[in-house]
Amino acid sequence: MKTMYKEILAVCFLLAFWYALSLLVNSNVIPPPHTVFRNFLNEDPLLFIKHFTASFMRILSALLLSIAFGVPAGILIGRSRLLDKLTSSVIYIVYPVPKIVFLPIVIILLGLGNSSKIFIIFFIVFFQILVTTKDAAKSIGDEEILSVRSLGGSTMDVFRHVIIPAILPGIFTSARIAIGTCVAVLFFVESFATEEGLGYLIIDSWSKFDYILMYNAIIAMGTLGLILYMAVDRLQKYLCPWMD
Repeated sequence: MKTMYKEILAVCFLLAFWYALSLLVNSNVIPPPHTVFRNFLNEDPLLFIKHFTASFMRILSALLLSIAFGVPAGILIGRSRLLDKLTSSVIYIVYPVPKIVFLPIVIILLGLGNSSKIFIIFFIVFFQILVTTKDAAKSIGDEEILSVRSLGGSTMDVFRHVIIPAILPGIFTSARIAIGTCVAVLFFVESFATEEGLGYLIIDSWSKFDYILMYNAIIAMGTLGLILYMAVDRLQKYLCPWMD
């Protein structure tokens, strides 16, 4: 209940700040909130459903792919000293490089469709998941594994009762951070060579000086990120009850 009150207060604060900024600037570039929300209600809902669905599927696909590949790779590297030695230098050289610079190459190889957009988001988020999982798996002490082994536990028991519980909090933390990255990259990749997605809708309405629709699209993109963030948070509470 306290969390709900905090969220309501946060929304009220943001709306008050928006109203104050709108009055201060006094320009159609920053319309007041009630104008934006009224336009959202009067706009064709199919328009937002179309663009919201396209953006949602791109982010969800990229996020699931990055987890599907990043988590197993992180566990393998983190639990193997040999693999860690062979790959750590490569990972730490490649990880800081802004992967978005490879977008022209990805487009040449995969084309202008959904594949290139999903891949570039996946390519960026993959390393966030990989590094976090690797560090979490590497930090597991040998005594924790030996304690399960001493009780007759198998490799699967070690994996299930030691490794997975130890790395899950890190995975969820990196997933929440990755959602913010996904939304930012999504806006960039949807700003050209497409006619679907919230990023496209923001750029298109901006170019037509339809600032109210632009703010509608911005709110929709923020809502998309919030939905995914809340879903990850709920999943963490279900799978990691000890963290509460």
